[in-house]
Amino acid sequence: MLRELDVRTVCEEARCPNIGECFTRPTATFMIGGTRCTRRCHFCAVETARPAALDGEEPARIAVAARRMGLRHVVVTAVARDDLADGGAGHFAATIAALRVAVPTARIEVLTPDFKGEIGPLAAVLRAGPDVFNHNLETVPRLSRAVRPQASYPRSLEVLGRAKELRPEVRTKSGIMVGLGETPAEVHAVLRDLRGVGCDLVTIGQYLQPTLQHLPVVEYVPPPRFAEYATIGREMGFRHVAAGPLVRSSYHAEHAFDAGEAIEALAEKRERGD
Repeated sequence: MLRELDVRTVCEEARCPNIGECFTRPTATFMIGGTRCTRRCHFCAVETARPAALDGEEPARIAVAARRMGLRHVVVTAVARDDLADGGAGHFAATIAALRVAVPTARIEVLTPDFKGEIGPLAAVLRAGPDVFNHNLETVPRLSRAVRPQASYPRSLEVLGRAKELRPEVRTKSGIMVGLGETPAEVHAVLRDLRGVGCDLVTIGQYLQPTLQHLPVVEYVPPPRFAEYATIGREMGFRHVAAGPLVRSSYHAEHAFDAGEAIEALAEKRERGD
């Protein structure tokens, strides 16, 4: 179906280890804006090259795919398009609009690049009305330049904070990889930073080296440490924390949203004394 509709997924392009599980459910994270990225992050398997022009029919095809798959929660991401004046924000907005028509009851989650920190493109995506706005920090501040040299930790944190200021009702989400040489204390600090800008949902997963040309794995983090990160995150007030070796940004995204809703409902009941 994906080939028939000429629809791309980050599941394939980034060589996600969960592709077998997700495709049999069936669900997928759609990738818009082409398959060539203008940035060269040292952890990512997506091709770095001069992108082609945007395909104006792509949003409609994504919407058809989501409808055929019967998705209740649609996740859309994109390559970085620094070659475009708006960084591809208009393409995100068009895709959200097409999905609202095709699957009107579905929730929509977007995982965006940082748009170079410019507020106009960010605001354009949020005006389109996603239910979840996701932008990944990817790693701790000390390792950020080595992991994604064309981005910055402070700028990504600012994007998340601005998103919450512009649309407080939209869930904000971020994620990091571990196993790149960070310390537990640095991960705890990242969680505090995210809560400081009002981030609602967080994912923590093991970095896996996609090819020999990418950063090596420094450590395979043991499951008890993932459990510790999840506990600490919940104590800090995140609506949901997904932490585990195979956790990725959009892995079980629907369940993460539902769990966050359940926690919020329970908190409201307690406040009312029910």
